[in-house]
Amino acid sequence: MSTSKKEDPRTVRSREMFKNAVFSLLCENPSISSLTVQKVATTAGLNRTTFYLHYQDIQDLLDQITNEILNELSNKIVDLIHAKDLSEKQKLTQLLDYLYIHRNYLFILFKMNQFEEQLFLFLKQLIETRRENTKKDLPDDYVAVDIKTASLVGIIMWWIRNGLHFSSDYIANQIYFMYKG
Repeated sequence: MSTSKKEDPRTVRSREMFKNAVFSLLCENPSISSLTVQKVATTAGLNRTTFYLHYQDIQDLLDQITNEILNELSNKIVDLIHAKDLSEKQKLTQLLDYLYIHRNYLFILFKMNQFEEQLFLFLKQLIETRRENTKKDLPDDYVAVDIKTASLVGIIMWWIRNGLHFSSDYIANQIYFMYKG
């Protein structure tokens, strides 16, 4: 078994500073085209040389941030899937709690079409895997999977953008009853 080399704490800190700078700038002006390496570096309190040590360009930075968040989300979902002591509704509530904690990042990322598309593909794969692992004999209805996935993405986007005054438990109940009823 190979052991992964631990990243230099300075590298981790610099990347986190660039990530926070991007979100800060996008909160001020949500247009991705307004981002420049100079703006991101200045906001992060770092320089362009440091930026280019970590990223090729702004798009590379955005891609890495998106992938990082999707990987974290994936890890959270895998943990929840394997949690045998939780009901489906409890798992959904914990997932929504996780999304709530990261709501500021998600709010910005949802403005990027690529994130919405990646989230759709990620959730679709999760739903398909869950359907394959269920003991029920379900038909191969890919349209139903797409509809369910699109509705989940839509609900999550709506909740992050407009409905955060509803608790994660309330939203989980609504989703649960929508698909059970």
